Amino acid sequence: MHCLNIAAERHGLRRGMAQADAHAICPSLIIRPADLARETATLAALCRWAGRYSPMVAVDGADGLIADVTGVPHLFGGDAELRDDLHAKLEHAGLGVVSAIAETRGAAHALARHGGGAVPEGELMAAIGRLPVSALRIDSKTGEALSRMGLIRISDLAAQPRAPLARRFGSGLVRRLDQALGMQPEPVAPAAELPHFGVRITLPEPIGLQADVMAGLSRLLERLCGKLACHHMGARRLRLVLHRVDRETAHVEIGLARAMRDPERIAALFAKGVDEVEAGFGIDAMRLSAHITEPLPPEQMGAGPNLRHEDALADLFSRLGNRLGFDHVLRLLPARSKIPERSFLLAPAAYSEAEAPPRRQGPERPIIIFPPEPVMTAAFHQSTTPPARFRWRRMQFTTLRVTGPERIAPEWWFDDPAWRSGLRDYWKVETCEGPRLWLFCTPQVSNWFAQGEFA
Repeated sequence: MHCLNIAAERHGLRRGMAQADAHAICPSLIIRPADLARETATLAALCRWAGRYSPMVAVDGADGLIADVTGVPHLFGGDAELRDDLHAKLEHAGLGVVSAIAETRGAAHALARHGGGAVPEGELMAAIGRLPVSALRIDSKTGEALSRMGLIRISDLAAQPRAPLARRFGSGLVRRLDQALGMQPEPVAPAAELPHFGVRITLPEPIGLQADVMAGLSRLLERLCGKLACHHMGARRLRLVLHRVDRETAHVEIGLARAMRDPERIAALFAKGVDEVEAGFGIDAMRLSAHITEPLPPEQMGAGPNLRHEDALADLFSRLGNRLGFDHVLRLLPARSKIPERSFLLAPAAYSEAEAPPRRQGPERPIIIFPPEPVMTAAFHQSTTPPARFRWRRMQFTTLRVTGPERIAPEWWFDDPAWRSGLRDYWKVETCEGPRLWLFCTPQVSNWFAQGEFA
């Protein structure tokens, strides 16, 4: 069990419990897969919301927040009143919460995961001394080793000399203990805010022509790309917001097949969307933002005749992706398999890098591979060599020359229904009519199929 709601906790379930045990205790339990990405986003949102209690708030692990509330509790009437206000607001939002207020970050962390509470000043050791040593944020192996030595509670550990503990278990244990007791500082450092890559311009007179909008966009792109270059970042998605005189807005959004900060190449991708914008009585303000970015180290950029091959290919993928959708522009990537239909992967070109096919020894493979299609042969042909005449796709063919066979065995670690018939013998068949086909037969049943065509 990854996490529980309040109703599940009331039935006696707990985090870390096996699913079978949870169903045995509560047969009506409803289970859904954990969405770690949404949980991380929710925790980040809660971190921003908790700024009402302190300007110094940071994420603490995967399921907690830590805040420095020094000098804040008196605004709520005291520590207990601050905790009551926090609990009331989170429970109103449907969230279960356990909180603790203590003189040190380590002590607050330990208490919050062992019942919570508020520790009066000067009573720190009495509050956390009864807690197990695992509450000190140490690894499980260290905790088990301490338990075997009889050091079960924090009070047992605090009474020991520091030097032998450091030699036996490392300096990390001593540091965590001293941080919890306030002998070493552990400040709360909130994560640095990510830079906002956005620029805007207010126009002295409304505009409506595409050329005027593109001219304003070029000025915005110069400023935006300069800001991206300062942070060694490149844009992957950009949004242009056009504010009209009648207080309506028009949006033009584009995606890029690779991170980029070249104003001229980005502007060309906006041209089609800007041309479709209805300007109404005119546009008096423009805002451009790069809401999805990626690291992009400094590099030599070119345009026109100096455009590199990989940049030109990325521009092509960008144009196709904005028209068709980036998930629909695919490329072939090599895969480690002898099975023809598994020897390649289809991946979105914008989110993958081209890979050279591995060096291969053996018979030539066709340039086109398709699902096996039946080949009609004479009723008396039961041989494992290609037939002299056969029919495929309603066309009659006469065999001119054959090369093979190449025997391919099924991959036993995959249960593929198409390969349950067993071995396949592949032949390269040149026909008098011109096509050069890749035929195979299954020796077990002597059926013939076509699966590819050579150039």
